[in-house]
Amino acid sequence: MIALARLGRGDEAMELFHMLNPTSHARSPEGVERYKTEPYVVAADVYAHPMHVGRGGWTWYTGSAGWMYQAAIHELLGLKRQGSTISVSPCVPAMWPGYSIDLRHGGTRYRITVDNSAHRHGGVRLATLDGSSVDPRAIPFVDDGRTHDLVIEIGVTTRV
Repeated sequence: MIALARLGRGDEAMELFHMLNPTSHARSPEGVERYKTEPYVVAADVYAHPMHVGRGGWTWYTGSAGWMYQAAIHELLGLKRQGSTISVSPCVPAMWPGYSIDLRHGGTRYRITVDNSAHRHGGVRLATLDGSSVDPRAIPFVDDGRTHDLVIEIGVTTRV
């Protein structure tokens, strides 16, 4: 999933996300019976043995949840923090019209809106923070007790 996102292949990366997402295995009573593990915990493996096809295993003993979080937040939604800055470089399905993130930093709130009306997988055409243009690779991330509006427009085929 991470490799596909880094290659800019948002549709395929999201398809893998849905395959790995534990809630995808528990959408029906039959799926719950087959999966046999908690639908809120990422399984390290899903069995392919004929006697146990689709059964999840090793749910609480791995770093799978941590990798799932990193893949979803950092690679698909593109949100990363680096010291006193954040960056936003999405890789999402082209059909997504956009998404929003409400991010808190101490007493400060960042309302992040990502607009994908161009229906691209990634790349940032424009980034504004409180109405002023900003570099999407180094957005100031300060705890000043205010509310900030960050708008990202997806519009080019490569990631920044």
